[in-house]
Amino acid sequence: MNAKAAVEAALFSAAEDLRISDIAEKTGIPEEEVRTAILDLRREYDERDSAIMIAKIGGEYRMMLRTEYAECTGSFSRAEMAPGVMRTLSTIAYNQPVMQSDLVRTRGPRAYEDVSTLIEMGFVSARKSGQTKELTTTNRFAEYFGIGSTRKEDIRKWIERNSKAS
Repeated sequence: MNAKAAVEAALFSAAEDLRISDIAEKTGIPEEEVRTAILDLRREYDERDSAIMIAKIGGEYRMMLRTEYAECTGSFSRAEMAPGVMRTLSTIAYNQPVMQSDLVRTRGPRAYEDVSTLIEMGFVSARKSGQTKELTTTNRFAEYFGIGSTRKEDIRKWIERNSKAS
């Protein structure tokens, strides 16, 4: 079995971020080979200016679309987002601007990784504020979810309306 192709297949099919050890355990490929394969794949996607990238989020990896190409996919599909990341995004959107330190107190330490993911996806922006960051949603967030406005009052109303519908 081609180790690089197997790692690529694992990243492509995973619904959640993967650790090197997870990939190694499930594919039977040694961790060092998995690590090398990921580095090679990241470099190859970057060198050919691919719309796809392999993002490193904390100690985990995910295959995802580069944010600048997301507008090309809107009519075809929506990016999958882990439920925890979606809850973090909802918390930021509803309470914005929100300090990352407050978010971590509310959502727990996993919020740091969630925020990194959301910034990488282009849904959240962060501005340094003292020892923490001030988080707000972006225009891309409003466009992606079809909110029709970037005003925080309109976003809050949209969230309230849609949470009652589900």
